[in-house]
Amino acid sequence: MLSALQVFTVVVVGVMVGVEFSVLAVVNPILNKLPEDSYQLGRAHGGRMLGAVMPFWYIGSLVLSAVWAVAGWHHHGTGLVVVAAGLLVLSVLMSVLLLVPINNQSKTWTPETRPADWREQSARWDRYHYARVAVIIAAFALLAAALV
Repeated sequence: MLSALQVFTVVVVGVMVGVEFSVLAVVNPILNKLPEDSYQLGRAHGGRMLGAVMPFWYIGSLVLSAVWAVAGWHHHGTGLVVVAAGLLVLSVLMSVLLLVPINNQSKTWTPETRPADWREQSARWDRYHYARVAVIIAAFALLAAALV
């Protein structure tokens, strides 16, 4: 049973990392090349869509990692899992404190209602997102290493 939990956790966290990395490396660079209104509308739609799913994914990944750490306390690699869970806690805190406030505003913007500094706010969200992606990649790597 522990092996199934370990594999399931690595897959869930790995897919989350893939989605978040694709936002950073693929989706946002594509949107950045669109005309200003299309760029802003695309980001608002992405904020609504991913903003509805990612809280469950982040919290679920953290819970799975914590359950793995507890269930496998006396097994090889548990220290890596504990550190990974700590990084996932950090990613949740970063999300709630830094990214969600910007996302909650930007997902409601239209070309007619966006503030004058909307580009700066989007750029700030991107910087925070880069840091969060680095954190969850590190957590994923630790979980994968704990399997071997």
